[in-house]
Amino acid sequence: MQKIIFTEEYCKPENLHPFTYTRHIQDIRVGILTIREKWERYLKLPSADKWEDYYLDTEDSVRIDKQIGNDEYLLVHANVLPTAAIIGQIRKLKNGEFLASAGEGGVAFKFSRKEVLGLHKIRISRSVEFKADTQAIHYPWQIVHLNGWAIREDFALLTRGRKSKPVSRTNRVSKPARVFLEPGVKMEHCILNAEEGPIYIGKNAVIMEGTSIRGPVAICEGAVVKMGTKIYGATTIGPHCTVGGEIKNSVLFGYSNKAHDGYLGDSVLGEWCNLGAGTTNSNVKNNAGEVKYWIDADKKEMSAGNKAGLLMGDHSKAAINTSFNTGTMVGICCNVVSPGGLTPKYIPNFSWGVDGITKYKLEKALVDIGNWKQLKGRQLSDRERQVLTDVYNLY
Repeated sequence: MQKIIFTEEYCKPENLHPFTYTRHIQDIRVGILTIREKWERYLKLPSADKWEDYYLDTEDSVRIDKQIGNDEYLLVHANVLPTAAIIGQIRKLKNGEFLASAGEGGVAFKFSRKEVLGLHKIRISRSVEFKADTQAIHYPWQIVHLNGWAIREDFALLTRGRKSKPVSRTNRVSKPARVFLEPGVKMEHCILNAEEGPIYIGKNAVIMEGTSIRGPVAICEGAVVKMGTKIYGATTIGPHCTVGGEIKNSVLFGYSNKAHDGYLGDSVLGEWCNLGAGTTNSNVKNNAGEVKYWIDADKKEMSAGNKAGLLMGDHSKAAINTSFNTGTMVGICCNVVSPGGLTPKYIPNFSWGVDGITKYKLEKALVDIGNWKQLKGRQLSDRERQVLTDVYNLY
């Protein structure tokens, strides 16, 4: 095989909003790595995205037709999380064979140009059943539900055959064999408890004094954890995030800030989000009943269990002391202000305020996003600008 090609054709990316407004499913982070990074590391192959005929396509998106080339390819369902067992089965596939899971349906299909019948039409010669459990993401709260499992899987993948950088003696560590530090980590006077799961700290991360971490936890490259922070499993702090306060069973994709006191639990933040000081979310209803999220694509609510927090799309912000209701979904590019009480449970894309919500003007939003990106030494690219404009006009 020469290349992985991700397809979303049967994965319903609209059910993973707000995170798939601005990214493909395969670029969702769960555990330490994104789904794309997991597949690339397991197979040691580059990847591309199948042309899907919508606004997230790029000039590099692959059209599967007779012009595809003479290589062998692996077409992967983008919402499936790979495991060593799945990869072992895939390596045995021959061209024209399709790996299917009884629980999740399609997993991957190996093919060459000989199997291509026409545009995105491929001949299947044989279906191979994968009998072990298969994990896949269909709804955004499953990112939280699968995160502990995914951290353990990614920890094994990333650390196999490698040795951790030493942990300074000023830190207190339980189960040091389950703690792994990449080069450049700065950490003194902290408590790390890996009794319940591994702790992974990425390259050049800064863990300030007084921080307490209880695994399974991943703190990715360039992240900053401020003094006295409490991080419970199963939590992922994505690349270049800044966090503080109390965090439990949550995923921050990257470049987002929850830098001050306040609670974040059973929640997912996209990229370039910011929670103002004192912001807190509820993750359990007062009656301990089931929590439902609004699924805009299906125009209905769906249960996420009895613990469910905040789902916030890319580039959304919350003012100081914002109180997010149980099971709240916030779209992309929102400026959330909560003058009193809890927020609504559903806040659409490009919303400004809470009481009497108004539409965030596109040009104003783009300027503000550019300003935020400059704070972390980044710039708003033409591609990002176009995607945000497309979402603004389409949704």
